Amino acid sequence: MIAKLKELLGIKPAPNYKELLKEGGIIVDVRTKAEFSSGHIKGSKNIPLQTLPANLNKLKDKDKPIITCCASGMRSASGKSVLKSNGFSNVHNGGSWARLNSRIS
Repeated sequence: MIAKLKELLGIKPAPNYKELLKEGGIIVDVRTKAEFSSGHIKGSKNIPLQTLPANLNKLKDKDKPIITCCASGMRSASGKSVLKSNGFSNVHNGGSWARLNSRIS
């Protein structure tokens, strides 16, 4: 019953971020440069949300897994929407960078 309700509401289990990275996925941190320099996930790309539409060329493969992150999860959700609306097919909102880091470490 609960499974059916979750399916109807579109609620899915969180993706396995470690597996996405093993598949060649990348992490895009959409915080400002100052926020990024104060702490970030090793190997992540910093493309601030306000510059993301102009920097889509930095993300060449539209089918490669991309995990967005930020400080709390709000901007990463917006970043995911920007990427999806520009043809990126395998995009996941990782939420806050600190929480995502704890999930992949």
